[in-house]
Amino acid sequence: MEYDNLKERVLYVKNTPLPGYTFPNFLYLLAQNKFKIDAQYIPRMIYSLTLSTVMLPFCIKERIQFDTRIEQTEITHPPLFIIGHWRSGTTYLHNVLSQDNNLGYLTTFQAYLPGVFLGSEKIFKPLVSSSIPKKRPMDDVPMNADYPQEDQYAIGAFCPYSYYHGWCFPKNMEFYNNYVCMDDVPKETITDWKRYYLYILKKITLYRKGKQLVLKNQDNTGKIKILLEMFPDAKFIFLYRNPYDLYFSMMKFMRIAVPLFCIQKPPRIEDVEESMMNLYTRIIQKYITERELIPKGNLVQVRYEDFTTQPFQEIKNIYETLQLEGFRDATPAFDIYLRTQLVIKKDQYTMNDGLKQRIEKKWGFAIKEFGY
Repeated sequence: MEYDNLKERVLYVKNTPLPGYTFPNFLYLLAQNKFKIDAQYIPRMIYSLTLSTVMLPFCIKERIQFDTRIEQTEITHPPLFIIGHWRSGTTYLHNVLSQDNNLGYLTTFQAYLPGVFLGSEKIFKPLVSSSIPKKRPMDDVPMNADYPQEDQYAIGAFCPYSYYHGWCFPKNMEFYNNYVCMDDVPKETITDWKRYYLYILKKITLYRKGKQLVLKNQDNTGKIKILLEMFPDAKFIFLYRNPYDLYFSMMKFMRIAVPLFCIQKPPRIEDVEESMMNLYTRIIQKYITERELIPKGNLVQVRYEDFTTQPFQEIKNIYETLQLEGFRDATPAFDIYLRTQLVIKKDQYTMNDGLKQRIEKKWGFAIKEFGY
């Protein structure tokens, strides 16, 4: 098992999220990694740092112009958090729910460049549009600057507490993995993360004129207790998938994405596999423990295989279980979108006995818990 086109993708400079990072955060991350950039990735680093530098005056202008209004913005509706491990259908669900005009969300442009989306959209949105591929390379899902996007990119742009930093700086992948569950970090780090996250959510709430937010962020699967401290009435949709299928899908994802994100030579793919499997264990076990904290009626669990075969029924169940308004009005939009998704491409994998045993040894608890 190897990375996909590792040498060829060295020349791809636009597909990393680093250009959207605020300049102070970018410098902090470079210093945190002791400015260790591998030579072949210097063009990617220069491109990213240049755009981050260009954005700096616009970020300052935006903070001066909007920060008071952002601070005064109230999040009056409990956020709707889509959680679950990567490759569990969270993007599909996020795209479907975004068809409901009662809900607000971060777009790809807003998530990638969170520092400038209120005041400089006309300047920077075309840049994002030209930088992203028409389809995600790992699964051919269409991409567009206006499509829904996970807020983890926005968090990563503003602060050092992001899982995806480990893909940009893979020599420190394990270090950044610790920010997913926040188990072994100082209390001050959690406080700092809350401050950044609340700022982002207030900012998009201001943009969406107070709509209830639907937020997709796989990291949040390991942060339920923290999120409930911020939003006691928050609602959660947890997606889960057959762990055997998820393993193959996740490894394909990382083999493709890490070479596009990184500015350091990635570690051996076997080490990345071990890191991924350990993080899955931590994040899912944390979820199983903390889901008991969610008030009754504020959590719905969705099986990936059911959602992909009968999405409309699962969406209806989500609205009924969480007592969300607007299902009837949004039904025509759901129907139109779902008709475009009638054929979902699924890769075929071959699993030998050794790999099967390794998955069961690491993830047997999840196989049992979720009925696989």
